[in-house]
Amino acid sequence: MSDALTHECGLAFVRLRKPISFFQKERGDALWGLRKLYLLMEKQHNRGQDGAGIACVKFDMPAGDAFLERERTAKRNPIERLFDDALSPARRLGEAEMNSLGEVALKRQFPLLGEVLLGHLRYGTHSGNSSAMCHPYLRRSNAESRSIAMAGNFNLTNSSELFRKLVEYGLHPVGDSDTGVVLEKIGYFIDREHAHLEATMGEGSFLNLSGSALMEEISRQLDLARVLRKATEVFDGGYVFAGILGNGDSFVCRDPAGIRPGFFLVNDDCIAVASERAALSTVFNTDPRDIEPIPPGHAIIIKKSGEYAIERFAEPLPLRQCTFERIYFSRGNDPAIYRERKQLGRNLAPRIVDMLGGDLDRAVFGFIPNTSETSYYGLVEALGEERQKMAAETIWRQVEAGTATRASIHAALEGRVRAEKVAHKDQRLRTFITHDAARKDLVNHIYDITRGTVYPDDTLVVVDDSIVRGTTLRESIITMLARLNPKGIIVASASPPIMYPDCYGIDMSQLGRFIAFEAAVGLARDTGQAGVLDEIAAKCLEQASAPAERMKNHVGLLYGLFSLAQIEGKVAQLIRSPALAWKGDIRLVYQSVEGLRMSMPDHTGDWYFTGEYPTPGGYRVLNTAYLNWRRGADGRRAY
Repeated sequence: MSDALTHECGLAFVRLRKPISFFQKERGDALWGLRKLYLLMEKQHNRGQDGAGIACVKFDMPAGDAFLERERTAKRNPIERLFDDALSPARRLGEAEMNSLGEVALKRQFPLLGEVLLGHLRYGTHSGNSSAMCHPYLRRSNAESRSIAMAGNFNLTNSSELFRKLVEYGLHPVGDSDTGVVLEKIGYFIDREHAHLEATMGEGSFLNLSGSALMEEISRQLDLARVLRKATEVFDGGYVFAGILGNGDSFVCRDPAGIRPGFFLVNDDCIAVASERAALSTVFNTDPRDIEPIPPGHAIIIKKSGEYAIERFAEPLPLRQCTFERIYFSRGNDPAIYRERKQLGRNLAPRIVDMLGGDLDRAVFGFIPNTSETSYYGLVEALGEERQKMAAETIWRQVEAGTATRASIHAALEGRVRAEKVAHKDQRLRTFITHDAARKDLVNHIYDITRGTVYPDDTLVVVDDSIVRGTTLRESIITMLARLNPKGIIVASASPPIMYPDCYGIDMSQLGRFIAFEAAVGLARDTGQAGVLDEIAAKCLEQASAPAERMKNHVGLLYGLFSLAQIEGKVAQLIRSPALAWKGDIRLVYQSVEGLRMSMPDHTGDWYFTGEYPTPGGYRVLNTAYLNWRRGADGRRAY
């Protein structure tokens, strides 16, 4: 993806199933759990580089000692900073002294050492980029079972409604971020659960408990599945979020449509959860087939006792797992994702061969950026097979004509698909951290080219995993590739055109910034059909005050006017900078929606390509996004 997307955060959770003293004596490492959390976060660092946070719960701490701790940072290299601090006492104490300490003493020396560990990686979007915005969020109480730390990878389309509901409860929430609202909503129902248990077990009840005995029994009987059922009843969005309570109970839950990914592993040592299967497989050296997805609408609930269960808290919706996870966000070493990305590249081969007129000898194939590499392998593999078919056909014609010779057969087999590393991304340049004027200059230098790989009569074909705004292509990549002086450039997108906003975790809420939308609007004006823009606006206004459940996708009227080939042609014009001196031809080919679905049949969350949203709130976001664009509003959020 040449235009970076954000807000696809990462979650890591480790719940030890044995005492810390076991790891101290049997493994020689009292910090085993903390180190596993570090590795889970490091293996998912691709999901968030703007901040990180850790929270832990320590079992059986004496009164006066902390039982729930948290650290967060939004500074550069946040994971390394957090764990350098978290593990630093080990350098001071030394191995011998570490091994001599009891569990309570160890926990006092290491503030983030506990039996339940929660880590989060943040990509900032709308809320600024300070440590205060990093997860986990805390809701503190002197009562262990009322204290909670929470983190997640999610976005809700109706957080404003949920905020108003909290006010109706008589609460005074501060801030209306999704995370804060979710934390307060769950916290409210945890308080209600306490009140219910106190009424059924407290003084004057059948059990007539009081004081510490009552609190211990409440902690034991606390029903987190019931809390989640009540708290999430009207949530609209995609989410995987985890909560750890000060009493040692914990949960990780996933949205009813399975939009956001969450995987778990249970072994003798721990229960671990991560946003990516590959991270768990690598960190725990486990066959990926032994790692399971959290079922949609379900939560893993773990009591302090160690008992755990997969509990349903919401009725599952039709499964709509996010395809962008597979195309771009998740690391490509997951075996299934690797196969899917290769297939996306293979799907592009027939159209590219047609665009080249079958002349593979005068084409060079590369990729930009690094996340496109696996699709590029699939494309090159398919082109190699196509080339073999061409050679076989040539030889067969010679055999039939009686003209085949050793030299002619050798000539037919001699060619190869010319796959080259034509572009290199400078990983140290981070263009999103500066203002627009300075960013443009940085963008122009974010890629380097390999001169001598392309000749003037060659067509250069580059694979991109997806094209969102097209600005990096226009301002940097095409200009940079043109310095190789090819005859023409074909940009091949492994994903279909992004036509609609996303509101379930990815920062794609401004409709007017999508180059496919820009292309469709341009085509409507070019072909005298611009009246459809007013028609769509009128329809969106008509339904603006309707409940989200009754809203429809009217923006599809615009895209329905044009074929994919027409959109491709217009986008190819738009990614050409007016300042580009090179006169070669630029063409573009997109993956088809059918090709996408064939490549990953288990992941049907494709609303940003099709406008088919998995929850009612998605249609409300689309409606608002179109009206924002039509009014010239520049706000990033459409929800």
